[in-house]
Amino acid sequence: MKLTTNIDKFGTAGLFLTALLSPCCFPLFTVVASALGLGSSELFGGWTMWIFQAMVLISVIGLYISYRKHRCTYPMLVAIPSGLLVFYGYHFSDNEHWIYFLYAGMLGLFVATIWNYSRNNLHGTCDTCKVIDGKTVELESEITCPNCGHKKKEIMPTEECQFFYECENCKTVLKPKQGDCCVYCSYGTVKCPSIQTDNNCCYH
Repeated sequence: MKLTTNIDKFGTAGLFLTALLSPCCFPLFTVVASALGLGSSELFGGWTMWIFQAMVLISVIGLYISYRKHRCTYPMLVAIPSGLLVFYGYHFSDNEHWIYFLYAGMLGLFVATIWNYSRNNLHGTCDTCKVIDGKTVELESEITCPNCGHKKKEIMPTEECQFFYECENCKTVLKPKQGDCCVYCSYGTVKCPSIQTDNNCCYH
């Protein structure tokens, strides 16, 4: 298990563990902490909120690293506002209910982490990965025909881009959308190897 593929999970688990071990700062976790015999302990003392915020940051960074690799946008769209909610609630909110901003942010990061994990498992495994330019690239992408909705998993080429793709169901010939380098970037669940390795153009 590579550390870089689990940073988001480490951060999210860390922030919940921090809250659980510091029920004085997070009353919502008091019942669970009491059931575990932790009572009203404050394990990290004055460092609690700093450690908590560090875990939030680690979780968001981990999700960003995963996004750079898999190009799954939605977990990031949940994670960024969730992280901002935590920092806003702690540093800027004068409302007596500021703790609820933290709870909302925690829930959002938990959802983003689970969502990211499920999408990555759904759209690719190590059996369809290849190392290109020192980066692990996912080669399997599921193309969806915009004309009839037919879906099919394909293995993307690594030496050149695929500019045309014929749907086996309706025989429509797909072409890249404006601004995309290939049909996989336009209609696939995973971007082409060139984009995954941060190259601006495809291999030739």
